[in-house]
Amino acid sequence: MELLSTSHDELILNPGLIQPHGLLLALSTQLEILKVSNNSQDYLGKLPEELLGQPLSYLLDASQLEAIAQCLQQDSEVVNYLKLSICTSAGEQYFDGFVHRTTDAVILELESTHSQAKVNFLNLHTLVKGAIAKLKRTTNLIEFLQLAAVEVRRITGYDRVMVYQFDHQGAGMVIAEAKQEEFSPYLGLHYPATDIPEQARELYRRGLLRFIPDLNAQPVELMPTTDVTPVDLSLSVLRSVHPCCVEFHQNMGVAAIMVISLIQDQKLWGLISCHHQTPKFVPYEVRAGCELLGQIVSSELANKVIQEEVDYKARLESLRSGVVESISQADNFRDALVQPEPRLLGVVGATGAAVCLDREITLVGATPDIENVRSLIDWADTQVKDNIFYTDSLPKLYPEARSCKDTASGLLLLRISKLRHYYILWFRPEVIRTVNWAGNPDESIQVHSDGSITLCPRKSFAQWQEIVQLTSEPWKQCELDSALSLRNAIVGIVLKKAEELAKINLELERSNHELASFAYAASHDLKEPLRGIYNYSTILLEDYAPVLDEDGIEFLQTIVSLSVRMETLINGLLRLSQLGQAELHLQATDLNELLNQVINVFHASRQQANLDIRINRPLPTIQCDPVLVSEVFSNLIANAFKYNDKAEQWVEIGYLDKEDTGNLPPSPRHMLQRREPPQRSGSPPPLSPSSCSQSPPIFYVQDNGIGIPPHHYQTIFKLFKRLHSQEKYGGGTGAGLAIAKKIIERHGGRIWVESTVGEGSTFYLTLE
Repeated sequence: MELLSTSHDELILNPGLIQPHGLLLALSTQLEILKVSNNSQDYLGKLPEELLGQPLSYLLDASQLEAIAQCLQQDSEVVNYLKLSICTSAGEQYFDGFVHRTTDAVILELESTHSQAKVNFLNLHTLVKGAIAKLKRTTNLIEFLQLAAVEVRRITGYDRVMVYQFDHQGAGMVIAEAKQEEFSPYLGLHYPATDIPEQARELYRRGLLRFIPDLNAQPVELMPTTDVTPVDLSLSVLRSVHPCCVEFHQNMGVAAIMVISLIQDQKLWGLISCHHQTPKFVPYEVRAGCELLGQIVSSELANKVIQEEVDYKARLESLRSGVVESISQADNFRDALVQPEPRLLGVVGATGAAVCLDREITLVGATPDIENVRSLIDWADTQVKDNIFYTDSLPKLYPEARSCKDTASGLLLLRISKLRHYYILWFRPEVIRTVNWAGNPDESIQVHSDGSITLCPRKSFAQWQEIVQLTSEPWKQCELDSALSLRNAIVGIVLKKAEELAKINLELERSNHELASFAYAASHDLKEPLRGIYNYSTILLEDYAPVLDEDGIEFLQTIVSLSVRMETLINGLLRLSQLGQAELHLQATDLNELLNQVINVFHASRQQANLDIRINRPLPTIQCDPVLVSEVFSNLIANAFKYNDKAEQWVEIGYLDKEDTGNLPPSPRHMLQRREPPQRSGSPPPLSPSSCSQSPPIFYVQDNGIGIPPHHYQTIFKLFKRLHSQEKYGGGTGAGLAIAKKIIERHGGRIWVESTVGEGSTFYLTLE
């Protein structure tokens, strides 16, 4: 691990120093020596001053220059390897050469090698080939990485080889280790992100192998020192080691390191880190073999990690597809979303969920209570701008969540529509973990009096435990993707259904108009022949009764009765069709005057003296069509007396509002105090003082009649639907309440009934 201070970023790329086990030449693009490390005398027998300004041909022959020129045609991020030889005063010297381009220079690095065939290539090839074969046979990821550590140690001979994995924050953990038996294990230890800062991780991503044979070796400066032009050494094989890195490893008792990068999807996934207690030089051929092994591990690692992720993603996709299919086919969006419960939870791997549609919340699995969920949504609305929000430590962001940490330490919130208040929230419980750190991670950070922060090497690597609380398992990217995909699908389905509904409504509107026109024409045309049947039957009864027998007279009387009955039905149908076509003539209407007229007509048409119609307080003035609303009250009052078997019949007319709750009749007051909505289909929402204050008045017509069974509450408003035989209660047509409902709906209002059989009924109505 290479610790570097963020306050010295420049030193990472351009330290101006190299390790002393090699020689560095910085060349111009014309291969003229611009800088050289101050150890040229040791390797070439020439002082830097003798080399500066010289062409590279001063050292290398034409064939070697041609090889270097070909290397420079490669990608600038590639470090090329060459075998080179240079004639010196001590004779011909052999070097491992490394050449690459920077933005404005060519870097040539030389490592001395005593012969061209020092390493047994056949043996090395066999070792690497055998390691690769073993790695390919493993199926388990941890087993695979453990074997990789063992094989790297076997090839290189380091004291300790560890496989180190980074998390999404840059911190890491040792997940595999091969070491000498007497060493204490590092397996399972965590390292903070500050141990390997982002800049250092980027260098590991670009260069696949970092080799430092002697951390205690004195670095060598580049000459001339008077030239302050920095040399980019980010890809340099010999780049010097930052002092913090040196101290860090000295504190660990390490003298030599080699690090092999593990790359997945062009990102640094982890490292194979090799430690040795004494200086250790590894020939380039062995390092190259390890680099190749690292690339194989990266490739196989990707396959194994990807396979695990693919399997999990496939499971998420399957569950999500099930949800999408259900909500695309079901009429009830909420039920399709939450049933079956495990499917909704599995979409993102949660243990609880809350579905909020139009502020109505449905809970699934282990969740906070509804009030806490509602408060959480309100908080998120003020804090979250995106359609998705997630955290694995909700109590740290939202302190109120501490009380429900057992169910909601982790939150994934999906906003489907802020306007409609559509949300899906998934929860995960607190997972208390004991994290074993390689020393106190806080020691890596030094905060100064001015607030600035400096990273510094830790001096202790004794195991240090931290108890992590108020934190859940983190959300994976594939889980977040699954949630977003579900949102997109829901939005698409909702839009599609909205379009289909609009088309259906348009078609229904057209059909209703045609039916109304047909009903009007048919009923109008039927009235004339019906009237003729009635008239001729009456004439026969009046003028020809003496010549008819009793059966003939009875038949004619039946015809007259049936024609009257049919005309009544046709009149109802005609009236209903007229309501669908006629325009409303809205005007401010004093309901007191309107009802007085209705009651006067009602009394005039009925001779009973015991009709008691009560209006306990003045009614308000409202905007309505007075003619049609008169018909509504007339129908309701007529029904109230028609279906009444009491000796003393009465009808009470009034209205509800917040200010008058104390004076309400028993049944309406009961409704105002009710908190839960009626469960019958088609019933209105519950009334409450607050709702009354914001809504138009609710009028009621209450009687002490025979009452209506609950299962007929909706039936009574259908056309020509009667609850009693024609002979009972005066023989209604079943059109009155249908007409009243139609009129009220034309005003944008509603009508419903509450009733107790044997005690009476109360019809409620609103006129928006």
